[in-house]
Amino acid sequence: MTVFDDLDDYLSLPRVSGLAVSPDGSRVVTTVSTLNDKRTEFVSAIWELDPDGTEPARRLTHGVKGESAPVFTAGGDLLFIAVRPGEGEDRPPAALWQLPAAGGEAFEVLSMPGGVTGAVSARAAEATLVAAPLLPSSDGVDDDKVRREARKDTKVSAILHTGYPVRHWDHDLGPDQPHIFDADGRRDLAPDPGAALRETTFDLSADGAFLVTSWRVQGPGTEVRLALVRIDRAGGERTTLVEEPGVDLDHPVIAPDCTAVAFTRETHSTPTSAPRITLCCMRFGQDVVELAGEWDRWPSSVAWSADSSTLIVTADDGGRGPIFCVDPRSGAVARITDDDFTYTDVRPAPGGVIYALRSSYAVPPHPVRIDPDGTVTELPCFDAPELPGTLTEVTATAADGTPIRSWLTLPEGDEPAPLVLWIHGGPLGSWNSWHWRWNPWLLTAQGYAVLMPDPGLSTGYGQDFIARGWGAWGAEPYTDLMAATDAACAHPRIDASRTAAMGGSFGGYMANWIAGHTERFKAIVTHASLWALDQFGPTTDGAYWWAREMTPEMAQHNSPHRFVGDIATPMLVIHGDKDYRVPIGEALRLWYELLTHSRLPTDENGDSPHRFLYYPTENHWVLSPQHAKIWYQVVIAFLAEHLRDEPVQLPELLG
Repeated sequence: MTVFDDLDDYLSLPRVSGLAVSPDGSRVVTTVSTLNDKRTEFVSAIWELDPDGTEPARRLTHGVKGESAPVFTAGGDLLFIAVRPGEGEDRPPAALWQLPAAGGEAFEVLSMPGGVTGAVSARAAEATLVAAPLLPSSDGVDDDKVRREARKDTKVSAILHTGYPVRHWDHDLGPDQPHIFDADGRRDLAPDPGAALRETTFDLSADGAFLVTSWRVQGPGTEVRLALVRIDRAGGERTTLVEEPGVDLDHPVIAPDCTAVAFTRETHSTPTSAPRITLCCMRFGQDVVELAGEWDRWPSSVAWSADSSTLIVTADDGGRGPIFCVDPRSGAVARITDDDFTYTDVRPAPGGVIYALRSSYAVPPHPVRIDPDGTVTELPCFDAPELPGTLTEVTATAADGTPIRSWLTLPEGDEPAPLVLWIHGGPLGSWNSWHWRWNPWLLTAQGYAVLMPDPGLSTGYGQDFIARGWGAWGAEPYTDLMAATDAACAHPRIDASRTAAMGGSFGGYMANWIAGHTERFKAIVTHASLWALDQFGPTTDGAYWWAREMTPEMAQHNSPHRFVGDIATPMLVIHGDKDYRVPIGEALRLWYELLTHSRLPTDENGDSPHRFLYYPTENHWVLSPQHAKIWYQVVIAFLAEHLRDEPVQLPELLG
């Protein structure tokens, strides 16, 4: 027995995320999330790690509501964001807190009426900037508090929009707007920004003199693009550094010597060309230089080495996510890590040392130190859980000769196991790192083999592979998945007569497409899925992005709803009402059309083999632990019914 055999044990596992390193490299902290006493919410705390990798981790914070987003000041104090109610308070906005390096209790540094959403500190100067929202008509912070209280007292929730978008993933945008403040005096460094700072990132120079931020620029209709802007901290002067039509410039990081900024450049897609993400560097006063233009990978994170000589970059690569170094002058790329892990939260430190989190489908995220010679040392934190099976790779060959690789989990034992094809979302993504929410081991513990392929559109295999199926989701992505399934079914441990398909978001789209194009699977699970693309396009929270890829004709051609009459496989539909990326209307229409137009409609008593698991309060991912538990219980019961002919056992809490 392992923790994956019991959902309560699994949900109780501590989850490590985020990393912060002090400027001198002497201190490293991470954030650990655990269940609250009611098992209805994950609460995070900050833990200190031993940089030498010998002493166990120790917990630093113990707030009831948790702490997040740690960052060190130049003097070594630890800043973090927390909600800590005072006497008589219910739930005040999140504030910035400081834990002195010399010891003692944490104290509140800055509170804002709309809360503090992020903080950045200078590496070599006592300067900190925070992100915080203000209502558009507010005349400063004090006036903002009055206006917010008036809206709350009169129970007004109305928002008047003048632009697009109006919501994002699972929350409404507005009426407040993001601003950047100097934490010392609550001085607004970006007054009247409008929507320019929504979903953007910024960095503060090591000397605290200036910041560089991505800046949202509205175009005609609903078009938006991201430029790069420099803001002087002392006087607030704002200068556009780089702006380019049809391009998003994002994730700026300023060199420690304050002479340059590196960033990513993403071209806007069109119906005939996929986007391309490249790495750029601009030395202040000079032109932008695109680096590693021939490197056929997408940079997913960028950082500078402590001496400003090298860029430290991560990128998806063949089902992994290694760390690379890039010369900011020549653009030469060299791989730093060479293992089966994906690295995130990369934090360079003095002396060429790098700290990071790494994970794979065999091990959850855990902190490591990477020395200049490439040696990787795990920093003690939490032991990895024992797995209920083994992990292997499978490579298929598509009809045109393209290799299609997959991860495959196999349960313990020697008997052939039923197979679950699990399709990743995105679609611009890859199965390359541990995921607490979409975890194959929970199914493997139940005796299923789980296939996780990277079909066309997946990242980590080059630009041509991303373009494979661009604007034609029902073509190569579908045939690639079938080729991957064929290869897995040839494995001696797989029972090819008992297979199911499942996926969420784009993976849910593919599950719907599969349902209308083959009867090889005995059950299909479709979560947060796209069904009628003509309906989805203008109702998703980012319709402008969708329009870049799909013309109305392409959307119609690739829409799964046109094939509902061919669906002869029982389907489990899952959707959250607060999902704005794939609006609930997709599931409602899918459910209605399954019951009325599929080859498995309701009978004379209104019964159907299809099922609809609906979450009125959940978002795209269904994140609340109690709801994630029910998600797996229902999915496992549905698979057992159709792949094992077992009686349905549903959780009692469903009523």
